[in-house]
Amino acid sequence: MKKQLVMIGNGMAGVRAIEEILKLNKEEFEITIFGKEPYPNYNRIQLSHVLQGDTTVEEIIMNDWDWYKENHIQLFTNESIVKINPENKTVESSNGRITAYDKLIIATGSSPFILPVKGADKQGVTGFRDIHDCEIMIKTAESYKNAVVIGGGLLGLEAARGLIDLGMKVDVVHLMPHLMERQLDPTASQMLQRELESQGMNFLMEKQTEEILGEERVTVIRFTDGSETAADLVVMAVGIKPNIELAAACGLEVNRGIVVNDYIETSIPDIYAVGECAEHREVTYGLVAPLYEQAKVLAETIVGKCESTYEGSITGTQLKVSGVDLYSAGEIMDDPSVKAIKVHNEFDGIYKKILVRDNKIAGIVLYGNTKDSSKLFRMMMAKEEITDLTDTSLLQKAGEEGAEDIGSIPAEEVICGCNGVTKGTIVEAIQTQGLTTLIQVSGCTNAGRSCGRCKPLVNDILMHTLGDSFDASLAKDSLCGCTALSRDEVVEEIRTKGLTTVKEVMNVLEWKQEEGCSKCRPAINYFLGMVHMDAYQDDRDSRLVNEKMHANIQKDGTYSVVPRMYGGVTNAKDLMKIAQIAEKYNVPLVKLTGGQRIGLFGVKREDLTAVWQELDMPSGYAYGKTLRTVKTCVGSQFCRYGTQDSMSLGMELEKKFERLDTPHKVKMGVSACPRNCAESGIKDLGYVGIEGGWEIYVGGNGGTDLRAGDLAWTVTTEAEVMEYSGAFLQYYRETANYLERTSTWLERLGLDHVKAHLADKNIREQLNDRLDQTLQRYNEPWKQAIEDQKVNEKYYSTKEVELV
Repeated sequence: MKKQLVMIGNGMAGVRAIEEILKLNKEEFEITIFGKEPYPNYNRIQLSHVLQGDTTVEEIIMNDWDWYKENHIQLFTNESIVKINPENKTVESSNGRITAYDKLIIATGSSPFILPVKGADKQGVTGFRDIHDCEIMIKTAESYKNAVVIGGGLLGLEAARGLIDLGMKVDVVHLMPHLMERQLDPTASQMLQRELESQGMNFLMEKQTEEILGEERVTVIRFTDGSETAADLVVMAVGIKPNIELAAACGLEVNRGIVVNDYIETSIPDIYAVGECAEHREVTYGLVAPLYEQAKVLAETIVGKCESTYEGSITGTQLKVSGVDLYSAGEIMDDPSVKAIKVHNEFDGIYKKILVRDNKIAGIVLYGNTKDSSKLFRMMMAKEEITDLTDTSLLQKAGEEGAEDIGSIPAEEVICGCNGVTKGTIVEAIQTQGLTTLIQVSGCTNAGRSCGRCKPLVNDILMHTLGDSFDASLAKDSLCGCTALSRDEVVEEIRTKGLTTVKEVMNVLEWKQEEGCSKCRPAINYFLGMVHMDAYQDDRDSRLVNEKMHANIQKDGTYSVVPRMYGGVTNAKDLMKIAQIAEKYNVPLVKLTGGQRIGLFGVKREDLTAVWQELDMPSGYAYGKTLRTVKTCVGSQFCRYGTQDSMSLGMELEKKFERLDTPHKVKMGVSACPRNCAESGIKDLGYVGIEGGWEIYVGGNGGTDLRAGDLAWTVTTEAEVMEYSGAFLQYYRETANYLERTSTWLERLGLDHVKAHLADKNIREQLNDRLDQTLQRYNEPWKQAIEDQKVNEKYYSTKEVELV
C-alpha cells in the first residue's frame, strides 16, 4: 500500500520537491496537494510580465492540470489548510476536509509585508505577490490614474514599470538614498534611477510613510517629513514575511521561518518545510535557486536516499529591471580591504565592478551587461587566483576579445542559476537524450525554466554541442519538448503515414514522452481533424480541460457559461430562459459580454451539465479555439447611416463557421458602413459595408498586441464574402502554427502572399470544399460535450482541478 504524502502549498518550491520525488520513486506515495489559489503551479517570477502585459496567466503556468492528472496527484485548489494535527497525522482544510498523511510537506511560502501605518487597511492598498494582486492593479488602472509604489527594490520597480504600462502615473517611495541598495552600489543604483526616470517613474527618495489618507479608499499618502502625494492605488513592496502561523499552532519550532535542519526536517518527525517559509541555519531565502536546492535535498530525505545535505546557499542575484540587466554577488561596497576593477561606460549604460581581496574575487556588480556573470561567480566560489588575468579586459586572459568562447566554459560552470544546471549537465543531456531544440533542453534539464535569462546561453551551448547538425529552423519551430519535429513535419507525417489517432502519432513518430504534454496533445488533435476533415473522431481527452468542461473557469473556481447569440441578436423566449436558469442556479452575475452575448458568471461546476441541458442553446464557445463571436451593428435595417444589412450577414457568417476548429480563437465584426461601430478593423476577419458591396479586412487584433486589420478584398455580393472568408479561414487552418493568431500568422506569411494565393478561383474552391468537408463532422458537438462531461465528473468529483 502506498504511503500518503500531503503538501500544504502549491508554489514553485513545493512542486519542485514533488517533481524531484517523482524522479526518485514514482510509486512510493499517493500525493495530495492543497493550494489556496485557483491555479496550478505557476511561475511567480514572471508575475511582473503579466502585470506589464508581456504575457498571460496561462503562459506562466509551469505544471498544468494535465501534469497533476498524469502523475496521479490529487490537487485541491481554492482550499487552504487551517489545522495540522501531528498526533494523529492529519490536516484539516478550510472546507472541513480531513486528510491523513504519512509524510507532510509545508510549503506555505510568504506574504507581502504590509507597513503597520494608519490607513493601510483602506481600499486600494495591496501587496504584489500573486495573480490576485496583479488583477487588483490591472482593474484599478481602468478607473484611476495615480499610483504609489512603496519600496525601491526589485519587486517595487517591476510593479512600477507594469503600472506605467497600464497608463498610470507612478511615484516610487524609497526609505534609503539609493535604489536596490542590497544588490547595487551607489554608482549602479544612480544609473538605474536615471534610466527608470526616463521611462516615466518619479522617485521620492529617503521618504518614510506616516499615514494613508482617504475615507474608504486611499486618496493621499503622508510622509513623516510632512509632505504628501496623491494616490488612488498603493502597492506595498517592502519585503516578505514567511507564512509560519499554521506551523507554530501545531507546535513546530519557528523563528522568523519554520526551523529546518540540513535534511529539511522540522522539529516534529515526518513533517518538512521547504521554500520561503523555511528557515535554515537562521537564514530564510527569497530567491528561487536556493529553494530548488532545498527541494532536491528534501526529495532525497523523504524517499530515504539521503545522498546530500543542505548546507545553505551562496548565490548571485541576476535580475532584469524594466529592461536593464543586473547582477551582483558577494560584497558590493568598496572598503579599504579590497581593490576594485571597474569599467564604467556611461554612453552605453554599462557598469562593471569586481572587488578583489588577496588576488581572489570578493564581490561582483554588473549593470547593463551581465554576460560574464556565470564565469565570475564560478571564479569567486572556487577562490581562483586572478593574477594572470588583465583588468582592462575585465578578468579575461590577455588576447581574449569579447565573450568567453562556449567551448572554453568548464563543465562545472552553472549556466542556469535558478535551477543550478551546469554546462556539463546540459551537454550530457543533449548527447545522451538526442536533444535538438532549446525547448527540449529546458524540458529535460530545467535550464531556462524559471526566469529564462539564461536561454540565449543554453541555446549557444546547444549549437556548439551539435555543431554542423544543429538546425536553427528546427530549434525555432519544434512543436514542443516531446519531439524534435516541427509543426509542418508532424502534419506531413500524419498525411503520408495515414496516422489517425493522437496515440498513434506519438507512437509512430517516437514521442519522447509516452503521453505527450498539454502543448502537443491539443495540437495533434487539431492537426488530425484538419488533415482528415469529416473522417476524424475528435479526441475529447486531448482537449484542454476548459473545453472538456465546456466553460471557462473563473478566479474563484466557478465557471462562466455563454450561449450563442447569432450576431448579438436574441429574442424574448431565450432571454426568459436565461433569466429563469440564472435564478434557479443562483448565478451571481449575468453580464453582457464584449461579443454581444449574455454570459452567466459564477456557475458551480456541479451545475454545469444541468445548466447547459436546460438552456438547450448552442454554446458560444467562449473557451474554444474556434469562432468565438461575430459582432454586428444594427445596419441598414435600422441605422440611417447603414449602407448594408450587417445583422443578416453577421448571422450568416456565424451560422456557417460556428464550431469550426481553428489554430486559435477567431473573432469577426460586421459594420454596415465605414463608421465601423462593430470594430471590424481590429478583428481576425472584419467586414465594412460600402456603397455597392463590402470591404474585407483580415489579421486584426484588439488585444495586448493591437493590430489594425489589412484591407484584403473589396467584393460586391454576400456570396463573395462567404467565398473569400471560407478560403481565408481554411488556408489559416492549414498553414498556421497551433495557438498562432491570424495577426501573427499574417505577419509571418505576408498579406501579399495570402492575397496572391487566394486570387486563384480554383484554389478558393478547393479550400472551401475542404472546409465544408470539415464542417460536416460537427453535429452540435457541445451536446456531445455535455455527455462527455458526465464521464468527466467521475474524475472531477474527487479532484478539484480546473483549467485556467
